[in-house]
Amino acid sequence: MQFIDLQAQYQHLKSKIDKRIADVLNHGKYIMGPEVQELEQKLADYVGVKHAITCANGTDALSLALMVFDIKVGDAVFCPTFTFFATAEVISFANATPVFVDSNEQTFNICPNDLEKKIQKVISEGKLKPKAIIAVDLFGLPANYAEIEAIAKKYGLKLIEDAAQGFGGSITDIQGNTKRAGSFGDIATTSFFPAKPLGCYGDGGAIFTNNDEYAELLRSYRVHGKGSDKYDNIRIGMNSRLDTIQAAILLEKLAEFPQELINRNIAAANYEAELANTYKTPQIPTGYESSWAQYTLLSCDREQVMSDYKEQGIPTVIYYGTCMHQQTAFADLGYQEGDFPVAEKLCKQVFSLPMHPYINNLQHI
Repeated sequence: MQFIDLQAQYQHLKSKIDKRIADVLNHGKYIMGPEVQELEQKLADYVGVKHAITCANGTDALSLALMVFDIKVGDAVFCPTFTFFATAEVISFANATPVFVDSNEQTFNICPNDLEKKIQKVISEGKLKPKAIIAVDLFGLPANYAEIEAIAKKYGLKLIEDAAQGFGGSITDIQGNTKRAGSFGDIATTSFFPAKPLGCYGDGGAIFTNNDEYAELLRSYRVHGKGSDKYDNIRIGMNSRLDTIQAAILLEKLAEFPQELINRNIAAANYEAELANTYKTPQIPTGYESSWAQYTLLSCDREQVMSDYKEQGIPTVIYYGTCMHQQTAFADLGYQEGDFPVAEKLCKQVFSLPMHPYINNLQHI
């Protein structure tokens, strides 16, 4: 059994993907070719925003968002401590200070209550300027944007949605209005790393926004800060373009994506039926839909459980075994063991089972 079976997906889409790649090889426009513009329009339509701007990877997508907001030395950017390193890394790369926030015990996402406490603490200390929040849609589940957006507005902070794992997820409010992951906050980002819900065959990323000014800046920043053409550089940017072959692959994967989401949810329901009496299984809040980037369980006896699965030929992975505040790179921020009790507990107990749209055999789980 594969943890994420990309080969099964490729075989299912082989003729369509092969044709798309052949079309690029024939026209030879390998950088910013027509498939890139086609993909950006279809991504924007799918997510439900005005602008989708592709880039080289998900980390660059976050960095580009911070560039738009002019994040710099002396700024505080709030983000979860239970997440992948890139979420916090880009804050330090911008020479700002990451301020970590504990997790919600039920969803594993950033805790709005602790977020507000951390914002108030930074304000009271007066050493940093609160500037932005990066909320992560962990394991496929969108964060609690109703509360997070209210907090951002209350304190005048910009909000970035890191939808790299949540792409395809959604939230329906009490009025029946549905918004997809990638449409929350001021700017949202995603990654097309192969293991993500929507992934390419290399690196890739995208940024989403309804703000015309932000979109114009993003299109400039991703190509060396270009102006009217690539040799008219009006600001300092970066080289972060999605190559045309990856865009071509993503076009076919995006077309299949709605069915793959159905398949992922069927797999998750099968897991729930089999495992709910044995482990703490993921619970999706009312009105939310997960894209199931990972299917993550909790166990106080994690190492033994993972060993048992290994003996059955079932791979397991830990996402994540070390919180951000425990990372060596952030040691100088002065956090201590016990500062984030929920996230620290999660790091010691979480493990993930195989999850992808082509799982068809769960009898041994």
